[in-house]
Amino acid sequence: MRHVLLSAVGVIMMYPLLWMISSSLKPSNTVFTDESLWPAVLDLGNYSRGWTALSEPFEIYLVNSLVIVVLSIVGNLLSCSLAAYAFARLRFTGRKLFFAMMLGTMMLPGHVLVVPQYVMFDRLEWLNTYYPLLVPHFLATNGFYIFLMVQFMRSLPQELDDAARIDGCGPFRTFWKVIMPLCLPAFATTAIFTFISVWNEFFGPLLYLTDPELYTVPLALRQFMDSEGQSQWGEMFAMSFLSLAPVIGFFIAGQKYLVKGIATTGLR
Repeated sequence: MRHVLLSAVGVIMMYPLLWMISSSLKPSNTVFTDESLWPAVLDLGNYSRGWTALSEPFEIYLVNSLVIVVLSIVGNLLSCSLAAYAFARLRFTGRKLFFAMMLGTMMLPGHVLVVPQYVMFDRLEWLNTYYPLLVPHFLATNGFYIFLMVQFMRSLPQELDDAARIDGCGPFRTFWKVIMPLCLPAFATTAIFTFISVWNEFFGPLLYLTDPELYTVPLALRQFMDSEGQSQWGEMFAMSFLSLAPVIGFFIAGQKYLVKGIATTGLR
């Protein structure tokens, strides 16, 4: 009975995705009238029309999002891991105070930072570029990822650092040669969370990007919707399904590391 119940819940959770896939195969005028998950009329042309329906081919938006995601992952892994290593393994004056301040940033609503950040990026002449979307990731601005890595690094034996110090390793070499190879689950968890959040981010690109050639996938999908009711629903759902494929694939590839990383960092 437990398996039957879990299977039923799983089907319910999958229904929105199945409905989107089904809608991507229906003509736009029957998306909301044909309630069946199996389309009465198959329209595979939604994918070809959706690919070229906007001002730029949809591959441009996929590449833009992929570039931002990859660089954001690299930035978070480098900056957050170094900050976490300092909090978890090094001893310095004010360490607990700075760690508490870092945790405090997690309680600060992001909306209160929108105006000062926009003014700062405007004065730096970074508007309509990818810098506002990328640079913060290289400055360890996400307290959640730092906290996740700190929890994982604290679970590693302190004797590893002592042995590396005896062998002549400094802090950076100890981090690079000893700590970082053991933090693969935490790194994979951070990479997956970063991929999902950055790939789906709508507000940031909408705020800072004005050139359609720089648009990301969420902004491109928004262009299929017309405020006057002439939305291209079939093409939009087709491109939405294609845009989900990288997220699903990346999650499946790193799923075991995600579970292990969450389990070993004490997050519940």
